[in-house]
Amino acid sequence: MQANIAKKGPVITIAIITAISLLGNEMLFIVLPIYWKFFGLTALWQVGIILSMNRIIRLPINSVVGWCYQKISKRTGVLIAVILAIISTYSYGTLKGFWLLLVMRILWGISWSFLRLGGYLTVISSSTSQTRGELMGLYNGLWGLGTLFGILTGGLLAELIGIKWITTAFAILGALALPIVIRFIPNTLSEVKSNKKSDNNTSVLKNSHHLKILMNGLLVAFIVYGIFFSTISKLMEYQMEHNFLILGFSLGAAAIASLVQSIKLGSDPFVAPLVGKWSDLKFGRLPMLLFAFGVGTVLFMLLPVSFPFPLFLLLVFAFQIIATIFITTSDSIAVQAANGPNEVKVMTYYTLFVDLGSALGPLISYFVLDFIGLAWLYWLSSILLLMSFLYWSRVSRRQKKAQLAEIF
Repeated sequence: MQANIAKKGPVITIAIITAISLLGNEMLFIVLPIYWKFFGLTALWQVGIILSMNRIIRLPINSVVGWCYQKISKRTGVLIAVILAIISTYSYGTLKGFWLLLVMRILWGISWSFLRLGGYLTVISSSTSQTRGELMGLYNGLWGLGTLFGILTGGLLAELIGIKWITTAFAILGALALPIVIRFIPNTLSEVKSNKKSDNNTSVLKNSHHLKILMNGLLVAFIVYGIFFSTISKLMEYQMEHNFLILGFSLGAAAIASLVQSIKLGSDPFVAPLVGKWSDLKFGRLPMLLFAFGVGTVLFMLLPVSFPFPLFLLLVFAFQIIATIFITTSDSIAVQAANGPNEVKVMTYYTLFVDLGSALGPLISYFVLDFIGLAWLYWLSSILLLMSFLYWSRVSRRQKKAQLAEIF
């Protein structure tokens, strides 16, 4: 029991550090579209560029961060990430103007790349094949709390105490996390250092097993982050005939969407580790992935259909559970495949493909929305999920045949 707790310790630590570092970024997504003049911006198009720049910069920077983790310890990488997060978070309340904020968003994008890869490497080093899914779910669920509290505090406190005080408080929290990094994050190099020759002679993109895992990560990010979560407020607007009056407050599509997402983020620390544990010991990762693709196909077909609003909300909550299964299982499969001398290289490519899917999703979503509408966006995505279900079913059958051949 104590050994199990000890193994969870590093994962919990890096997840909490990541959650604290995320606060300023998530707050910005709430307040910038509303208070953009406070930040010294002169046009709404500048808001879109600033909010997306951290994702754009990660596409070229992920490879550099992966190379850095081959040369520096996890502690150094996470320290760099937290320091950059403190600088960018504090700047949101003090710096004015498009170009200065753009530079700060680039710094945050670099910070997130260091944090995310550092988190994956921590899960790899702390887990076994029997605990990988559970620890991956624990990590994803805990750092998601940073998104939850960033959204809630940003929305509630911006008018009460002011944006500058919020960003200052978040920056102070980040500074308080630095001693935790120094004390609890190991000052060790990745295993790739001692297996350098093997790493250099192996191409991740030429390995068919790795490549299909990378493409799966891209697809899952495209569907979950790029389509569902980027269009959930439009989906609510599409299904709502009128605002809802709750406790004297009139709640529109954006407010309902925020509440729905908050419920998911608040439940993920409990649901995601359970999903991961089931994938480790009870059902297996590939069957869990197949279940997510199958149910996701049906839900995406139904979400744009006209239903009574309570039933529609049940469908949304159901897909949010499926989204947790998607993310936890896909990340666990990637971490399992990366375990060994190529761990940094595989996870660097995986984060790159996930970021690419997350970036392409909103771009393609709103292009499709503009031309053929929301219903067709979800129905076409459902077809994509169905094709993926059929592909992974074929992979599963091949694996079972190979296992039977080994037995006989």
